[in-house]
Amino acid sequence: MIVRPNPNQENEHELALPTPKMQSHMPHLRKVKGSSQLIVNDEPFLMLAAELHNSSLSSAEYMRTVWPNMKAMNINTLLGSVTWEMIEPEEGKFDFAELDEVIGDARRHDLHLVLLWFGSFKNALSTYTPGWMRKDVKRFPRVHVSEAGAVVRTEELVSPFNQRAWEADAKAFGKLMAHLKEIDEEHSTVLMIQVENETGLLGDSRDRSRIANELFEKPVPQALLQHLQQSSENNLHPKFLQRFPLVKSLRAGEATWADAFGRGPAAEEMFMADAFSKYISKVAESGKKEYPIPFYTNVWLNVEDDGSNLDTDLPVVVGGGGRPGVYPSGGPCPHTLDVWKYNTAPHLDFISPDLYFHDYESVCIDYKHAGQPLFIPEQRRDEKGARRTWLAYGTYGALGCSPFGIDSELASEAAITRHYGLLASVSDIVLKKQATNPEDVMGFFFDELHEDPKPRLWVRRFGNFEITIDRAFVFGKEGPGAGLIIHLGEGKFLLVGWGFNFLVKSVNPKATFASILHAEERVVSKDEDGQVVLKRGRVLNGDEHRHGEFLMMANEDPDYGGFPIAVTPGCRTMICELEVYDVEEDKDDY
Repeated sequence: MIVRPNPNQENEHELALPTPKMQSHMPHLRKVKGSSQLIVNDEPFLMLAAELHNSSLSSAEYMRTVWPNMKAMNINTLLGSVTWEMIEPEEGKFDFAELDEVIGDARRHDLHLVLLWFGSFKNALSTYTPGWMRKDVKRFPRVHVSEAGAVVRTEELVSPFNQRAWEADAKAFGKLMAHLKEIDEEHSTVLMIQVENETGLLGDSRDRSRIANELFEKPVPQALLQHLQQSSENNLHPKFLQRFPLVKSLRAGEATWADAFGRGPAAEEMFMADAFSKYISKVAESGKKEYPIPFYTNVWLNVEDDGSNLDTDLPVVVGGGGRPGVYPSGGPCPHTLDVWKYNTAPHLDFISPDLYFHDYESVCIDYKHAGQPLFIPEQRRDEKGARRTWLAYGTYGALGCSPFGIDSELASEAAITRHYGLLASVSDIVLKKQATNPEDVMGFFFDELHEDPKPRLWVRRFGNFEITIDRAFVFGKEGPGAGLIIHLGEGKFLLVGWGFNFLVKSVNPKATFASILHAEERVVSKDEDGQVVLKRGRVLNGDEHRHGEFLMMANEDPDYGGFPIAVTPGCRTMICELEVYDVEEDKDDY
């Protein structure tokens, strides 16, 4: 590893590289109940992540102005790009010097990295490929499109049907992974790799080049069609089954793309999904052979025809558009996910959604389907986005969430600083529950009233109790909120967050009464070994939980609407442990 000194950072020598552990074990995924967890240095790891701007990791000097601010945001993992054009500026000549400095500096600051391989495809274009590739259209032909019947035009997009292109990409990616193994296997600074970025085709539903036209008229690959036909309905994605209910009745080896998926854009999108996923699988395979840490790819989501999967009042096209070609045709959207998973297994470990404008929970469900790990590599970085991470981490057991463009935020102003700080204090408990009893955790959020005009309740049954999470009560204007609850067993719960009420109801048919029995604040502290522990704080009984009716986890500055008595102040530490109970009464007890 080459680490050049930085003359512009006076105190850099104070941050010594950690001594590598004698026993090295690369990051990997471990199957748990209904999903997987990321294991780092033989321990489960919850990524409190954020993504840098696309060019940030290209300069170690720039990043030295960034690391301290990232630590102050309570981030433990940063996502950043490694571009093909940077590591192979001349064909066959590889340069990792800048990347080595970046990785070394991340290690000094006790931060992990997820590296994004911007190779052949980035946002449905090929603008991060080296110049020698982009200029050589004889060896590396382009995709051609014809939008709305216009004359066929050339795209800045490498053809996924060209073997020489994926071979060149795979060679470069393999070199990268071999180098990472050499410099980082003993440290596990780099946790995962994203292979390409938001792959697909914009401007048309399929490639109109000569070779693409010829291949489109041929039958769907027999192995793929047999896989789709023989998979159970529980394994196939519901949105695939909804769109293509007749697939199981076709004869493998004879059905064309139009036969299988309907004439027009639907079949053309599936044709491109097959091509792009095979291309990326070849690239990923090359890297896995060298250093098999977890690999994934991400998706630019589509919009359903009725806009039902959006969470915005912006125009539909902002959310990705409703037609293939308006969003990247052939990318791993929910309805093409089965093709992608078949073609990329086992070289990709999972597929992740970039989630800005879509309904957060429905997308979590789409990409958690069939036990796939959930990771959100790009999302909103504002308060509205930060609130939603609690749902991903809590209810859907996410490996991590990653607000985008984080290096242009200040820790003192960034939304995630507060959210991640609180989540970090209970991450060990969350990880234990994710592994053994994920059904015991529920995340939730409440937006500002003008953002979420519909009353929202979050309801879940835990044992003999039905718990309802409502927006925190105030006499004035109700505010936003977010958090999670963790069922600890025997009627005990840990409440984390702010801006919500906790209410209990017994589902025991013999019970005549249910209430909160006891509640205490928990204070974050550290034990002698430096491990986070939750110590007892104030006792929140009687008036503080409305005599068992509900406990309020208040906002920091609740609006009392001019009411002169400051009632129900809530939990100051934003972490509370409480116990609920119910009673069964006989007639003699009345």
